[in-house]
Amino acid sequence: MPPEFPDFRLGTVLATSFTGTLSERHGDLVERIPTPRRLVDWLAVSGLAVDSCTDAQLELARELRESIHAAATAAAIDDALPAPAVQVINDFSAQGRAVAILTPEGERQWRLNSTSRVEDALGVVAAGAISIIAGARHGRLALCASPTCRAAFFDTSRSRTRKWCDMNTCGNRQKKARFHANQRKSSRSAGSD
Repeated sequence: MPPEFPDFRLGTVLATSFTGTLSERHGDLVERIPTPRRLVDWLAVSGLAVDSCTDAQLELARELRESIHAAATAAAIDDALPAPAVQVINDFSAQGRAVAILTPEGERQWRLNSTSRVEDALGVVAAGAISIIAGARHGRLALCASPTCRAAFFDTSRSRTRKWCDMNTCGNRQKKARFHANQRKSSRSAGSD
């Protein structure tokens, strides 16, 4: 029986969903693409299906992921973008071969051809990262308020004040911790009366 992998955290923004394949960066790391096959799975659910992936391509993907995370984090805190990360993102964007198509619903999708490789799909991810980091999309980059997560996410909420990368994980965990702390505090207060 193959080992169980953690679920993907899929959002509406490709680049930040990709950086979410490694979570809890300041706690117990959760790697969601530990194998080449798992990267193929993530690309498929993200609309960038490829047939195969090698260990070397997985390492390239992780390099891009960490570069996007570094640049998005810097952008979220209004810091200078790290030059090495920018170079990696630009290189991946330049080497990708994909075509943007318009769906009948008026949405953009990316089409890879039958001979596309992982690098072509990663080029799409890199181009998406450039779009959000450069401010070409409506929203803002922010960092998750969870002290163990601190994932970069793209906030498209009306007020641009979203706190969590994912309400179902980080948000609930923080709310539960706050609830339990308040319960303990109330118990101590009641015991001292």
